[in-house]
Amino acid sequence: MEFKSKLLNQAVTQMSSLPGVGKRTALRLVLHLLNKDQHEVEQFSNSFIKLKESIKFCNTCFNISDKEICDICSHPKRDSSIICIVQDIRDVIAIESTGQFFGKYHVLGGVISPMEGIGPEDLNISSLLTRIEKNSVKELIFGLPATMEGDTTNFFIYRKILDKEIKMSLISRGIGIGNQLEYIDEITLGKSIMNRSPYEINFSS
Repeated sequence: MEFKSKLLNQAVTQMSSLPGVGKRTALRLVLHLLNKDQHEVEQFSNSFIKLKESIKFCNTCFNISDKEICDICSHPKRDSSIICIVQDIRDVIAIESTGQFFGKYHVLGGVISPMEGIGPEDLNISSLLTRIEKNSVKELIFGLPATMEGDTTNFFIYRKILDKEIKMSLISRGIGIGNQLEYIDEITLGKSIMNRSPYEINFSS
């Protein structure tokens, strides 16, 4: 799909580089922006520039944040003794939308995947272990994807903290094999968190 205007081509190409946006959808979005006045388009583009320039990642849990420490980690009513380990920020958003979890998070930034060249050292695992050492953590909830890579990452962390008196749980009921948390409906995900099962039992079964 090519257009006579080089500027239009460039804009559509950039828009279609976004996940899930094809050329036809990109064209529709670009033409929509083209019909907006100059100020609106500037506000739109500046919001992304400011996001890229100013957004931070929480020094504690690596969640996205406007400050050095995110609102979840700094909230006085969140339970610091319970940490839910997730793959990325989208999982934090998904779990928070359920309103059923009142602990804190640790965003790994991915999962162990030898096929893709991702090892434990590429993830936020060492900071998790340091966090466990320095804080009175009573429970870790594994909220990683139900995939081979997610299970491998769970087991790696499990082995690292096996000698500590920490309860280890796995998000359970209603989450199918291979499902990503961001695509699970809020009710099912909320029940899965509330009905989590001990990790040791799940591993041995």
